Amino acid sequence: MRLILLGPPGAGKGTQSARLVQEYGIPQLSTGDMLRAAVAAGTPVGLRAKAIMDAGNLVSDDVVIGIVADRIDQPDARKGFILDGFPRTIAQADALEAMLAGKGLKLDVVVELKVDQNKLIDRIVKRAEETKARGEPVRKDDDPEVFKTRLEAYRRDTAAIAPYYKERGRLIEIDGMRSIDEVWADIKKTVSPLDEVVASR
Repeated sequence: MRLILLGPPGAGKGTQSARLVQEYGIPQLSTGDMLRAAVAAGTPVGLRAKAIMDAGNLVSDDVVIGIVADRIDQPDARKGFILDGFPRTIAQADALEAMLAGKGLKLDVVVELKVDQNKLIDRIVKRAEETKARGEPVRKDDDPEVFKTRLEAYRRDTAAIAPYYKERGRLIEIDGMRSIDEVWADIKKTVSPLDEVVASR
């Protein structure tokens, strides 16, 4: 099964991705991890990415798509994959569709964890306060100001992706404000039929 998990920072994508990996034996693909692995392996697209980064520039969409294309050809992704943190823009979503079509593949579903973003900020503030009260350092991602910046970037860029997939009939919205187990139950209900399709591929 080939799927994308969408949702703002703090929505629980990492937690649910880990469960999907364990339940269905498909890899979670993070663009950051894939980029580092391609550079370390010295693949053609990895070398290209390294040259761009060494020059202090951002890696272009076509390089990222090349890295995703290489990664999904690996044996562990044959049954499917979870894309996390990609695509972030409409241009990347279009490029991903085209790349998959070129391989005779398509995405099965896009799961969006819907959350109340104001409550997310409250949750992060509370978590930071509890961490400080225990005398522990607050993780960078749990710093309320850093979190607000990441949330703003999500609203600005990635939030346009959900309507893109909704128009194409691929988007499933799940209430991410409930308990981890309740969210998981809904995700499983959505993807289990896809797993049966995968088994017959």
